[in-house]
Amino acid sequence: MLRLHEYTYHRPGTLAEALAFLREHEDAIPIAGGTDLMPNMKLRLFTPRHLVALKGIAELHGITVADADGQPAEDANGGAEMVLGAAVTLTQAARDERVRRWFPALAQAAGQVGGPQVRNQGTLGGNLCLDTRCTYYNQTEFWRNALGYCLKKDGTVCHVTRTGKKCVAAHSADTATAMIALGARVDLVSAEGTRTLPVEAFFVADGQWNIVRRRDELVARIRVPLPAPGVRMSYQKVRQRNSIDFPLLSIAAVADLDAGDVVRSLSVVVSALGSRPRTVTGLDKLAPGNRLAEVADAVAQQAYKQCHPLENIIVDPEWRRAMVPVYVRRALQEMSSAPALAA
Repeated sequence: MLRLHEYTYHRPGTLAEALAFLREHEDAIPIAGGTDLMPNMKLRLFTPRHLVALKGIAELHGITVADADGQPAEDANGGAEMVLGAAVTLTQAARDERVRRWFPALAQAAGQVGGPQVRNQGTLGGNLCLDTRCTYYNQTEFWRNALGYCLKKDGTVCHVTRTGKKCVAAHSADTATAMIALGARVDLVSAEGTRTLPVEAFFVADGQWNIVRRRDELVARIRVPLPAPGVRMSYQKVRQRNSIDFPLLSIAAVADLDAGDVVRSLSVVVSALGSRPRTVTGLDKLAPGNRLAEVADAVAQQAYKQCHPLENIIVDPEWRRAMVPVYVRRALQEMSSAPALAA
């Protein structure tokens, strides 16, 4: 049986209390749903002396729609955005009628994380901050010690690349892929204040710590601009067991189409291959002015050229790469036949 180490559990009543505690205690880690952190603690991948519980903090809950001035809004006019609290559960995000109406790809992504128990407990903020995963990292301490540890935890060499220069553990969060394709932003708060940045800029290509959140910062909320009429989107996920597993590959696509179903803009984001999600580049030269079905093959091949998975999880990397164009085509085909979003 894998047992947890000794730690102290704290339940601050306000966001300010939580931030003050994190600033004062370097050996503290925030916890919301804990669906990934607790198993990792049992594996001794994290051994904090303090856990700071976030689910009881009211400021981190709720789903609202606000206009450009921050006032409540009911439609996409005037630069409105949906604001999702970091403590919103994955189940809440997947089932909320407003999320399903305006962001079906985000609802699909949230609804495919783990199983029902994980989604009921896990949160959007926690999924955004999900630790990277690797065959050589997500093991017991005994297993890792027998191998000689790895670059991400306690070792000096990456067993995937056979060098010690860079960790290539895989980004495995579902919702981030959809958030990036939708142009979402994230609010990071600390005792010093708040900073807002695109979700795409939240990630860096370093499997040891692939996010820019500082130790004393928390994800407070995610802001997603409401799409204009004519936008279509899709989320695709490949995993070994459709009921519970982390993605072997995840793809989010968002297309803005005119009245004749001709592409004005197209965004495709691929993840679960490297340490951060990858936005497929060059689509601004391939897609605009054409129908989605006409450019599906070209977009799929563009994604294939830019995606190069490594042996960081147990499934063959060449097979995973071969699935990239298959599921990009499926995403575009799904959007081609789907109705445009209502205003």
